[in-house]
Amino acid sequence: MKIVTDSAADLTPEDIREYEITVAPLFINFPEGEVRADEMTPDQFYSRLEAMQPDTPKTAQPSPEIFSKLYEKLIEGGQDVLSIHISSGLSGTFNSARIGAEKFNEKAIHVIDSMTLSGGQRFQIVAAAKAVKAGWPAEKIKEQLEKIRTATEVVYTLETLDYLARGGRIGRVQALASSLLNIKPIIQVSKEDGKYSTVGKSRTIKRAIADMVAHIVELYKDQSSLWVSVVHGQFEDKAMMLAEMLQNSLQVGKLEILRISPVLGVHTGPGIVGVTIVPLRLIEEIQ
Repeated sequence: MKIVTDSAADLTPEDIREYEITVAPLFINFPEGEVRADEMTPDQFYSRLEAMQPDTPKTAQPSPEIFSKLYEKLIEGGQDVLSIHISSGLSGTFNSARIGAEKFNEKAIHVIDSMTLSGGQRFQIVAAAKAVKAGWPAEKIKEQLEKIRTATEVVYTLETLDYLARGGRIGRVQALASSLLNIKPIIQVSKEDGKYSTVGKSRTIKRAIADMVAHIVELYKDQSSLWVSVVHGQFEDKAMMLAEMLQNSLQVGKLEILRISPVLGVHTGPGIVGVTIVPLRLIEEIQ
């Protein structure tokens, strides 16, 4: 069985190599043409984003045809497929994958809505890949992914809401009001519908980071051995601050600091810092 996903999962190059994951590209449309999101480093992307101001590039999901070709190649090799994608509440990628799989035997291709993105999506993909190596059947893997999804929290804050407004994720009036009041939102990916919801507002990034930590501690204070993945755009100092605060406040079993994918950076800008967290036991019990 092979794993297929998309470039919103924030997988590391090591993840992709170790687990032999096939990544369907999401695209960024610049004035000079369309670019695969995985063909740029985050810093290359933010340089191009800065050069475009005040305009912003658009993003595009993989087409059903791209998925069909990926699936056909894998199935011809005798492999079943687990195709795990960014939340359908935030992107049409899952629907493209579902349409792309329609012409194949439904028992051979399992298209899964992760109901999250970034590190939350990555946790599910890594778990699925480990389960495949351990010989788990597809239905058992899907049950484990559901456990991981419900136990995972994805939360972040932004320096500005301008990029979300330009991409149509929030209204321009709301973004302007937040800017005038210097409000830094604390945003989570809802477990109910896989969409963004606001769990708090702060007046400074430093305060927003402290409030994120308080939110996470309340959720995981009784949990041991947590996998903590701190993510950022071009906010390394804030990411290190967040990581240190979480390390000092929780029972952390694994801690990493990663960059978010350029395809997500289109909608957040460089000033994003957040965390994805899950109990490690849900990954480690896969064997």
